[in-house]
Amino acid sequence: MVKDIVKGNQIFLKAEDMTTLDLNVVTDLIDTFNANRKNCVGLAANMIGYNKRAIIFEDQEEKKVMVMLNPVITKMEFPYNVSEGCLSLDEMHNTKRYRRIKVEYYDVNFKLKKKSYSGFTAEVIQHEIDHTNGIII
Repeated sequence: MVKDIVKGNQIFLKAEDMTTLDLNVVTDLIDTFNANRKNCVGLAANMIGYNKRAIIFEDQEEKKVMVMLNPVITKMEFPYNVSEGCLSLDEMHNTKRYRRIKVEYYDVNFKLKKKSYSGFTAEVIQHEIDHTNGIII
């Protein structure tokens, strides 16, 4: 189901881990992401009203939409400053990102995965994981 984008204090809360009982969140995250593709490159579950650690984005290298459950960045390299926007905010903000990251996460079948990302995809993942940690740019 397509959900409204949340603005306000709810997205400043640190999200709870996803469990196998929360898979309805994934469906709503996918539906809402697809409905907003013209205006966004990623979403976190707390942006659509679920205080859960789940994100969705398009992997620019593989040209496919990815869902990560309980993602954690385990390595960051090559910092840089960038100006980013967000559906939950009305203006652009400056922030620090890393050009290369390594992420541990669970896929939608709760299989543990580890993958390295770089460039714009890494930036988007960092932005969305920040949301799950209660951080907005």
